[in-house]
Amino acid sequence: MVRDGSYIDVWLSEKRKGTYAYHWERRGIDGTIYRHNNLPDPHARAMKTFPKHFHDGSEQTLAESSISNDPEDALRDFLSFVRRKIT
Repeated sequence: MVRDGSYIDVWLSEKRKGTYAYHWERRGIDGTIYRHNNLPDPHARAMKTFPKHFHDGSEQTLAESSISNDPEDALRDFLSFVRRKIT
């Protein structure tokens, strides 16, 4: 749990090697979510980073994802993003 009462969920697939989701759940606090993932979302198909994409505040607000392809670096990047948003 994050100090503001939100939580972070990290999912790395064992079956689909390289598939991931880094999710920050804040809907119970202010209605937002933030998630980098690489599941092929049809709404993100036109993005340069497809299938990588970023849910920026909601499920419907998509942006290109700049998160690292290395899982350890990606987790550091994501946690740094969370830290910047809550301080």
